[in-house]
Amino acid sequence: MVAFVKARRQIAGVKESKSLLPLALIGISLLYVGLIIIIPAANVAVQAFSEGLSGFIKNLGDRNLQEAIRLTLLMGVISVPLNTLFGLAAAFAIARKQFPGKSLLLSVIDLPFSISPVVAGLMIVLLYGRNGWLGPLLESNDIKIIFAWPGMALATIFVSMPFVAREVIPNLEEIGTDAEEAASTLGANGWQTFWRVTLPSIKWSMLYGVVLTTARALGEFGAVSVVSGSITGKTQTLPLFVEEAYKQYQTTLSYTAALLLGGISLVTLVLKALLEARTGRQSRIH
Repeated sequence: MVAFVKARRQIAGVKESKSLLPLALIGISLLYVGLIIIIPAANVAVQAFSEGLSGFIKNLGDRNLQEAIRLTLLMGVISVPLNTLFGLAAAFAIARKQFPGKSLLLSVIDLPFSISPVVAGLMIVLLYGRNGWLGPLLESNDIKIIFAWPGMALATIFVSMPFVAREVIPNLEEIGTDAEEAASTLGANGWQTFWRVTLPSIKWSMLYGVVLTTARALGEFGAVSVVSGSITGKTQTLPLFVEEAYKQYQTTLSYTAALLLGGISLVTLVLKALLEARTGRQSRIH
């Protein structure tokens, strides 16, 4: 009888510990997220409005901040369409064709994931800089790549290259070629098949990749920092401006720029969540 009572107490203790374990894990997760993300993000917002709404609006009118915003948007406008076109072309080649070097192409697409952005920026400097391989040729034709927006665009394109391809490739492999072959049998040419059959099937994964590409392009720091020289009012994107303003003790202005970047990140997260929900529904339907 005593042994039975002890066994019941042990079972009850195990059940109680199991019921407390999820609560403990949730509490630890919330504490971690709060310390790493929520509190710092809230501090950015508080500091950005430390001089009131009028001070925040005044900081938005800063000429160097506006130039940084303009240059950041320019990097996005250049890199996102180019990487979208490249991603679609690469995805079709990899998912639909067999050719020598296919594995190498996949590895090259993944290269920006595996090397530091600073190393990527250094590669561009060593290629296009004054003492680089193509530097003398560019200098003789008065073409400036490094410490100018073309070099920044190259760095941004490099670091944001993989996302569209990596999102579209699995989608193309999943849907197969049956619908495309049927359209071809019915007399559709390649472009008609792409626009009317293939693109509607991959549009959500493509848009998901575009959102990720945009977020990476607008928030890039390391590679752009190396190739731009971070010249105030000339070659500073928003991430570079945040660092420089903080170093120059323009704290409120720095936090204002950081809040703008945070707003972009928030919009990106919302779009990402909406597209994930949409692609999930589409996969369940199919």
